[in-house]
Amino acid sequence: MSSPRPPVKYIFILGGVISGLGKGILSASLGYLLKSRGVKVTIQKLDPYLNVDPGTMNPYQHGEVFVLDDGSETDLDLGHYERFIDIDMSLLNNTTTGQVYWEVLDRERKGDYLGQTVQVIPHITDEIKRRIKLVNPRRKYDLIISEVGGTVGDIEGQPFLEAIRQLCLEVGRQNYLIMHLTLVPFIPKSEELKTKPTQHSVQRLREIGLQPDILVCRTMEDYHLTDEVRSKIALFSSVLPEHVFESPDVESIYQIPLVIQEQALDREVAWQLGLKITDESSSFLQEFITRFKQPSHEVTIAMCGKYNALPDAYKSILEAFIHAGVENDARVRVKWIDTEWLAKRADPSIAFKGIHGILIPGGFGERGIEGKIVSSRHAREARVPFLGICLGLQCAVIDFARHV
Repeated sequence: MSSPRPPVKYIFILGGVISGLGKGILSASLGYLLKSRGVKVTIQKLDPYLNVDPGTMNPYQHGEVFVLDDGSETDLDLGHYERFIDIDMSLLNNTTTGQVYWEVLDRERKGDYLGQTVQVIPHITDEIKRRIKLVNPRRKYDLIISEVGGTVGDIEGQPFLEAIRQLCLEVGRQNYLIMHLTLVPFIPKSEELKTKPTQHSVQRLREIGLQPDILVCRTMEDYHLTDEVRSKIALFSSVLPEHVFESPDVESIYQIPLVIQEQALDREVAWQLGLKITDESSSFLQEFITRFKQPSHEVTIAMCGKYNALPDAYKSILEAFIHAGVENDARVRVKWIDTEWLAKRADPSIAFKGIHGILIPGGFGERGIEGKIVSSRHAREARVPFLGICLGLQCAVIDFARHV
């Protein structure tokens, strides 16, 4: 008679103080380390915005849209998940408030609720819990890491945190872990690391009914947590000092797994959840970072787009440059060329001086199109290596039809 399968484990990664602290990178890095230790892991993003998906959102608002193999348009963090843990994700890995309400209201219209008054609790929270579990069909994974977008205290995030509170009660204390990422700023005038933002963020989290098991503090590169600061944070957050970890600023996001591994965060997580792990070698990442920091040569690529003011609008392309550079022992420098500006130049070729290749990314709308066509024409006539992605390739076709 076979022994029963161990229960699925859950890690919920929440953020406080400000957005943009790196929850996605932390989730992906932790997933990478645990997978390398033999744990079957997947990651999902729970986004509190009301849009059904980010497909129609302005890139300046949201950054790039990461498109999955099944055609789903999702948050850019899913790109980090796929790059770090090397699995193909699906629509199930990204849930937005818009999707949740859409599903609940559609069921209500069909009569599935048998005339009940449809409310946030239990109907919305039940749907969120269903989607968290749905990411693990046929029990493929031992562990689900759920990153919640936004910060604790945001009104739109409250249903997600309530659903997580309920789910934690349902799965049992030994099967979940709450990880909270906060900011510990350094104030130059007083030369102090300030813990009050973290204290207040944890306080808000506890008011909701969630007690963090592990705190990860984002710090500046040269201002690390001292034992005194760590103990103070632990005391006011009701966690042990050894459960307060640090995520400092680093040159490359691919250093984060090494940083948290050095602090044994992955071992602590595995111990708290009762996960069986194997020994792990970090030699691959060590070599990757060495090649990233010390390449033998460099190339300059012209990025001809119209959302250049926000590099996150082209996040996956920039990460692809990093991987391609490491693979070819080269540093890839990006020269940003605004295609609206380019279309107005009498001699656009000046903008391409010193470049080794031209990339025209995707986009939508008429704005910037003529500049992309100019870029394609220069690449063709000057015989510069060229890559057009989506609309970028279409602009190359337009250039060929016009001028050849």
